[in-house]
Amino acid sequence: MSPVDQRSKKDRVFIFDTTLRDGEQCPGATMTLEEKLQVAELLDAMGVDIIEAGFPIASNGDFEAVAEIAKVVRNATVAGLARAGFADIDRAGEAVRQAKRPRIHTFISTSPVHMKYKLQKEPEEVLQMVIASVTRARNLVEDVEWSCEDGTRTEHDFLCRCVEAAIKAGATTINIPDTVGYTAPDEYRALFRMVRERVPNSDKAIFSVHCHNDLGMAVANSLAGLEGGARQVECTINGIGERAGNAALEEIVMAIKTRNDIFPYETRIDTTQLTRASKLVSTVTSFPVQYNKAIVGRNAFAHESGIHQDGMLKHTQTYEIMTPESVGVSKTSLVMGKHSGRNAFRAKLEEMGYRLSNNQFEDAFQRFKDLADRKKHVYDEDIEALVDERLATAHDRIKLVSLTVIAGTRGPQRATMRLDIEGHQVTEEAEGNGPVDATFNAIKALVPHEAVLELYQVHAVTEGTDAQAEVSVRLAADGRSVTARGADPDTLVASAKAYLAALNKLRARGERIHAQHAAE
Repeated sequence: MSPVDQRSKKDRVFIFDTTLRDGEQCPGATMTLEEKLQVAELLDAMGVDIIEAGFPIASNGDFEAVAEIAKVVRNATVAGLARAGFADIDRAGEAVRQAKRPRIHTFISTSPVHMKYKLQKEPEEVLQMVIASVTRARNLVEDVEWSCEDGTRTEHDFLCRCVEAAIKAGATTINIPDTVGYTAPDEYRALFRMVRERVPNSDKAIFSVHCHNDLGMAVANSLAGLEGGARQVECTINGIGERAGNAALEEIVMAIKTRNDIFPYETRIDTTQLTRASKLVSTVTSFPVQYNKAIVGRNAFAHESGIHQDGMLKHTQTYEIMTPESVGVSKTSLVMGKHSGRNAFRAKLEEMGYRLSNNQFEDAFQRFKDLADRKKHVYDEDIEALVDERLATAHDRIKLVSLTVIAGTRGPQRATMRLDIEGHQVTEEAEGNGPVDATFNAIKALVPHEAVLELYQVHAVTEGTDAQAEVSVRLAADGRSVTARGADPDTLVASAKAYLAALNKLRARGERIHAQHAAE
C-alpha cells in the first residue's frame, strides 16, 4: 500500500511493533534468533502492520535476526533501525533486502541537550545529516521512516525545518518520539497539530507516535498523538522497553476498540491473539507480566470482591468493559485434576492459547499428571507455568536431571546435583550456607563461571502450601545481565531451574553487542 493510499483512510491507524528492537533493549530481555522468529511470526499473524525487527549494525546476531525475519514475514512491513551514518543505513538496507515490504528507519537527535552533549554538533550540521541520511536510505528502499530523537524537547522552529527536509528528501513516515517520557497528552497532541500545520509538505507523509513510559503516560500520550493527526503508533507487547518501557500495544489497541466513540480509528489487529502474544513475549524474555497489568494481566478479568462477584453474576457488564474472549482469554474454566484425560487437557491448552506439537503436548501432559498427583487443585496459572517453562528451556544446552538437598538446623547444608550438559550427564555434591546456596554452589562446580547473582526472588504461582513456586534469577557477567524463571512445586528445584535458565541465556548470548545510541 502506497503512502497516498494510506493517507486516504484517515481513520486507519498503523501499528508499528518494536518489541524486537526497542523492547529487546530492556536490560536482560535479549532474545535468541529462534525466539525472535517466533515473536515475529505471531506479530505478523495477529495483524501488526510494521515489525521493527532490530538494529542491524549493532551486531552480526542482530543483522542475522533482521534478515531472517525479513524472509519469513508474509504480510507486515519489516523495518531495520539505523543511525544517520551511511554505514548504519547500508547495513539496515542489506538486512531488510529480502522483505516483501522493506523499510529503513533512520534517526538523529534534534533537541538542544542531545545535539550539544550527545552529538556535539551544531543544528545546521544536524539538518544536513537529516537530508543526507534520508536520501541515502531512499536510494535503497522506497519506504523510509525518519525520527527526530528526543523530539518532544526539540525547539519547534528547528523541528519543523527538519521534518520538512526529511519529507523532501524522501521520508514516507515521520516519527516524533517522546524518547524520555517527558511530555503530557495535551502537549503532545498540540505538537503534532503544530508540525502538520506549519510544515508545507506534511501531507506527503504519515506521522507517527513513539512514547516511553517514564511518567506513566505512554499510552495516554500515544492516543493524544493520534488526536493530533498521527496515524502510526509505535509500541511493544507488554509495554517492555528501556527504563520504564514503551507504550503497550495491547492497551492502545483495546482503548481504540473499546472507546471507539472517542477514538474513531481502526486497526487490523486480531485482538483475540493479544493474550497469547503477551505470554510468548513474557516467556522468551523471562519478564513476568504484573498481575494487575491492563488487558493481559492475570487479574484483568478476575473478581474477588463479594460486591463485584454479585454484580458479575447478574450481568457481566457491571464490572467488565470488554469481554475476556475479545483479548483471547476464556471466561470459562475447566477444573483440572489427576483424573483429567488428554482431550480435556488439550482443550484447556487451546483455550489458553497454546498450540503444541505432538511431542510437546505429550511432555506437557505427563508433567501435568505429575503435578496433579502432588496437588489437590491445578489452576490455569499452574498449567501456564509448566508449559511456558518447558518451552523456554527446550533448547537449553544445560539441563537439570536430578537434585537432592540435605537441609535443616544442623549444617552444613548439602546439595547433590546431576546435570545434562550437551548430552553428557555429570554429578557433583556441594555445601553451602543454606540449601539454596548449596544448590547454586553445585551448579558452579559443574559449570564453572564468573556470573554474579543480582536477583533471587520467589513467589507462589497459586494459593496453598502445595502451590508451585516460581523463582526469578538475574545473572550478570561481562557487562550483560539476563533474567530467567523456573517453576516447580519444590522451591529448590525451581531455584535450580531458574539459575540454569539464566546461565543458558548468558552462554547463548555471550557475543551479543548492544548498540550504544539506539534509545528512542
